[in-house]
Amino acid sequence: MTTNASPATTRARTSALALVGDVVVVLAFAGTGREFHSEGNPILGVLLTAWPFLEGLLVAWALPPIRRRPLRVWPGGVAVWLGTYVIGMILRGATGAGLAVPFLIVAATVLGVAFLGWRAVAWLIRRAVRRA
Repeated sequence: MTTNASPATTRARTSALALVGDVVVVLAFAGTGREFHSEGNPILGVLLTAWPFLEGLLVAWALPPIRRRPLRVWPGGVAVWLGTYVIGMILRGATGAGLAVPFLIVAATVLGVAFLGWRAVAWLIRRAVRRA
């Protein structure tokens, strides 16, 4: 596949798609949790659960390593994971939302697997395409 896109355009497109992927991870995490616990209004409930983690995600995305190489598992993916998780939990705690130990463990695990996992799959696909 040949494109005439400049490197800057390609980088911007990759970053935008990576950010969308990360937002999807957070929304899926919040939606799955809400569904698992059979809690009320699905759309509002997901947004209420997701907002602290979306804030954390945006703060993490402000870091230069993430913007420069958003598909890298290290350091970008790890920074996205930890920033989203830590800031999300701080905001949850500050607003009186639950911070039960099982939730802390499940959230760290699920977000880590999802953020790092999709990046690892993207890396494998890019590698396979480059070899083909």
